[in-house]
Amino acid sequence: MTAESVVSSLKCILERIVVASSKRPMDLQNVIPRLVAVSKTKPKELVIAAYNSGQRHFGENYIQELVDKSNDAEILEKCKEIQWHFIGHLQSNKINKLAAVKNLFVIETIDSEKLATLINNAWSKKQEKEILNCMIQVNTSGEEGKSGVKCNEVTGLATHIIKNCSNLKLIGLMTIGEFGYDYSKGPNPDFVLLVECREKLCQSLDVPRDSLELSMGMSDDFEYAIEMGSSNVRVGSSIFGMREKKQ
Repeated sequence: MTAESVVSSLKCILERIVVASSKRPMDLQNVIPRLVAVSKTKPKELVIAAYNSGQRHFGENYIQELVDKSNDAEILEKCKEIQWHFIGHLQSNKINKLAAVKNLFVIETIDSEKLATLINNAWSKKQEKEILNCMIQVNTSGEEGKSGVKCNEVTGLATHIIKNCSNLKLIGLMTIGEFGYDYSKGPNPDFVLLVECREKLCQSLDVPRDSLELSMGMSDDFEYAIEMGSSNVRVGSSIFGMREKKQ
């Protein structure tokens, strides 16, 4: 992919987001979905090209790649308002690397009390005292190969984060839907379940629905996710092209 093609693809995705948003029920019209451009394995030149065309939120799956890109001198100079999302599974032995990430907006993949506590402790070591946004990853499809808590475990984990992790702020729930779902069968059950999880969690915490985001939808299904209320979509290959395999 060239810089020009990334800019063109990004414009197309943003137009599709607007159309999908217009199809939402009236009670969801006030939520403008955030586009996270997933730049994993892609060179910084393409990140800068997307940034220069107006994109601000970028997602990375690998912690070392996130550390490297967020500390890159050229990105720091040319992309001063960039916001990074960590959207991959974070191994316990690599959590301390989080403190080295510049401009980290959110970690979307907390799936256990242990992980939340370790991230909270690692983040407290940053010189700049700031709160880190986080989301709980929910395994809505029940697939063994996926990370995430079960829906009935969401409230317990959320309560732990709120009560015991003073360096973290819970801002929503995230899921990775089943790949290749056939939408002729109706709404994606993974998205339906995440919406239900959010409703139950908000009732349990006695907070308004709009106080917790839904991160769901990727390149092949983000429009369906938006129509169901997603406020954060993670799009990679439709912007940057197919990814190279991680070495």
